[in-house]
Amino acid sequence: MKPSSAESQERSALPSLRLKPREEGRLLSGHPWVFSNELETVGRELPVGSLARLESSQGRNLGLGFYNPHSLIAWRFLAPRPEPVDASFFKKRLSAALELRMRYYPGQRSYRLCFGESDGLPGLILDKYEDFVVAQVLSAGMERCLGSVEGALRELLQPKGAYLQNDHPSRKLEGLELERRLWWGEVPPRIVIEERGLRFLKPLIEGQKTGFYFDQRDNRQETARWARGRRVLDLFCYTGAFAVSAAQAGAEQVLGLDSSAAAIELARENSRRNGLEERCRFDTGDAEEVLEVFSQGRQPLQPNFILLDPPSFVPAKRHLPKALRAYVKLNALALRCLDSGGLLATSTCSHHVGREAFLLMIRQAASKAERRVRLLRLGTQSLDHPILLSMPETEYLHFALLEVI
Repeated sequence: MKPSSAESQERSALPSLRLKPREEGRLLSGHPWVFSNELETVGRELPVGSLARLESSQGRNLGLGFYNPHSLIAWRFLAPRPEPVDASFFKKRLSAALELRMRYYPGQRSYRLCFGESDGLPGLILDKYEDFVVAQVLSAGMERCLGSVEGALRELLQPKGAYLQNDHPSRKLEGLELERRLWWGEVPPRIVIEERGLRFLKPLIEGQKTGFYFDQRDNRQETARWARGRRVLDLFCYTGAFAVSAAQAGAEQVLGLDSSAAAIELARENSRRNGLEERCRFDTGDAEEVLEVFSQGRQPLQPNFILLDPPSFVPAKRHLPKALRAYVKLNALALRCLDSGGLLATSTCSHHVGREAFLLMIRQAASKAERRVRLLRLGTQSLDHPILLSMPETEYLHFALLEVI
């Protein structure tokens, strides 16, 4: 089909980039990024974050996207054909994202509303907490569109306020400054949100990340199913979502540990808010040191269910071998603490650790711990963090529930 005259005018008004020969395969398979070394023509004079058309080496139209001449990710796909990228564009994309969340989690008022490329909005992360929004912008093109994003959000959700938590190191790769600031309206320092009938106090403007670890929502529900009657040790517990969920599901007792004193205070408050403080205890501590103690088997109340949700050990791909060794060591220590029938729920949260690498890590940890394990469940991030099969980078969280046999 030939483009209409309006489309032709739109195309001619936009700057165009051209790929080198035989570089369009990944894009045609659905991956939304083009790297700088794949471009034949490079518009160095274009402002960072400009809209630009992309063509194949033969001149075939490949779509409209954001261009950054100073980034390794030089072009990010937005649409198959040129169109106005305005508040109406963002309202349409965000409406589709919202409909998806309501289908997956009907009745929820707090969730990840937008997960960047997975929702067709490259570099835009939006988390909704009741009547407030916390945003993170990771691409220069999206930064230029903040006014249109704001207009779409105001029309779609009517939030009372929004906060920009733009402190992720990847912004530097886009030539963007790190900052945290009020976007519009009023945003309280903390807010109470609900998950499956539990109430959690969540920091909005001083938290570790934009989300309430929404990505573990489904895995919290899964682990809670197995917690009844168990003595649970929750390591890297942050503000206690896994621990409180386990206690509410009938765990005999729960000990949550984290290196952050501020997170532990919030975890204690969350257990009190849900009337579970008698079964939940929280303290600061180092995970490896605590596991070394329990692995000796001399404690009066040994855990028989251990939760491991450590931060990412892989800031860049070159760190992967070292990180995998650290994951193996940590999981082996946990498995040594468990006798037959004991459970381990373990996670990794870096897209550099693929599914096969994650499973290999578990096998190596079990061998090192001299334990035979049964895989009960294999999971990933929750459904409000959609995974594009054509973009492996969107699958970053791996979860396994294991039983020692």
